[in-house]
Amino acid sequence: MTVRTDLALEAQELDRGNGSGVAVSRRREFGMNITTLHVATQDAAKRLGKEPGTYITCEFRALTDEFTAADKRVAAVGELIGKLVPKEGCVLVAGIGNNSITADALGPMAAAKVLATRHIAGETARALGLDHLRSVCVLSPGVLGQTGLEVRELLGGIIKNAGIRCVIAVDALASRRLGRLGCTVQISDAGIAPGAGVGNHRGILNERTLGVPVISVGVPTVVDAATLACDLLEGSGCESGKRDRFAAREYADMVVTPREIDLLTERASLLIGMAINVALQPQLSPEELFALV
Repeated sequence: MTVRTDLALEAQELDRGNGSGVAVSRRREFGMNITTLHVATQDAAKRLGKEPGTYITCEFRALTDEFTAADKRVAAVGELIGKLVPKEGCVLVAGIGNNSITADALGPMAAAKVLATRHIAGETARALGLDHLRSVCVLSPGVLGQTGLEVRELLGGIIKNAGIRCVIAVDALASRRLGRLGCTVQISDAGIAPGAGVGNHRGILNERTLGVPVISVGVPTVVDAATLACDLLEGSGCESGKRDRFAAREYADMVVTPREIDLLTERASLLIGMAINVALQPQLSPEELFALV
């Protein structure tokens, strides 16, 4: 069976191509394990099922533990995002997902915590002491079933008419391991395919399709049930063929999420939203940004 995961790190763990075309580096900083993968060739991209580009994975203690906007992980993740974003120009932050489904609400909830500044200009900005802020737009475009429009169509129109230089797309992800839910952040300059983690592939969002760099940021909130069943049965000594048949029959259309998903999504959205603020407005402290938001 096909193991479903949005994490390039997990795809690399499953790679049977001897790592060719993929450069991997690991380090520990800010209390996090940080793994950087560079998918350099089309052959490697095909093997991993990931677009060519850079994928940065941060692993840390669960966000369901104590967490505030002043947590050092906010500044750390913000710094990593900032390295991929162009230094100048207006940035559009897009919160991808369905706000009515908790496990899919990370994008809209994170976008609600990002400071929108494009409308603050001229004398108003000077009077408020905010004339040094970078221009940022924020949008939660919903999903096709709510709007009748593909996210790519909506973002394409905004980029064309608002002079957008870069898009930061935030979305919930799928992992192959329960242990990575709520304690992993993936940042990439390769764009994102909304809905891919749950088998609902929509139009990919990247520089090729939108005409500007697309930085994706996500936290895994679900595990595909068939993938989880195979992982559990693998440890029991069950034969591979039996595992695949069992998983495909019983769990083909299901996903699993933690019981504390409400808390996980709220704190993950705070981490991502504030990290994006830090990346785009580095002259302000996380505390100042939180007060402004």
